[in-house]
Amino acid sequence: MAELTAAEIGEDASLLLVDDDEAFLKRLAKAMEKRGFAVETAESVAAGQAICTARPPAYAVVDLRLEDGNGLDVVEVLRANRPDARIVVLTGYGAIATAVAAVKIGATDYLAKPADANDVVNALLARSDELPPPPENPMSADRVRWEHIQRVYELCDRNVSETARRLSMHRRTLQRILAKRSPR
Repeated sequence: MAELTAAEIGEDASLLLVDDDEAFLKRLAKAMEKRGFAVETAESVAAGQAICTARPPAYAVVDLRLEDGNGLDVVEVLRANRPDARIVVLTGYGAIATAVAAVKIGATDYLAKPADANDVVNALLARSDELPPPPENPMSADRVRWEHIQRVYELCDRNVSETARRLSMHRRTLQRILAKRSPR
């Protein structure tokens, strides 16, 4: 996807990227600049909130889990300072509960990592009355199952026995699943 037109982006092309993964942040910033956005980056909740207070951007892409806290705190500050901002929450820990929380707080969309620049642009520029196109690489059924198990595990305060009971699963089976890496 080449540079976007000013009409597609709008008068204000300011974009805030908040992520603590420095390499990913630099790659995404470069890709978004090529597409015509005026990019500003932050690597922490505190830095993101400071930018949202001083110079609230028209667009934002915020990682959910940052070293110094939760990216939803940045979303709240931006929404308070600029109600019309279009915000996409990115995370490597995709779960339905956090997606719902992000949208309730004011995020426009929610994308699971790895998301490429085209996915991010599509989510940022999608009008609220239309659904964005389906993802090119949706999560596999195994990944969705794994995400659900992780969500229940977190909601049970990482108690394996309680999680196994709620999932109607043997505790040892759950322990084996939790010990494995997440499926692609």
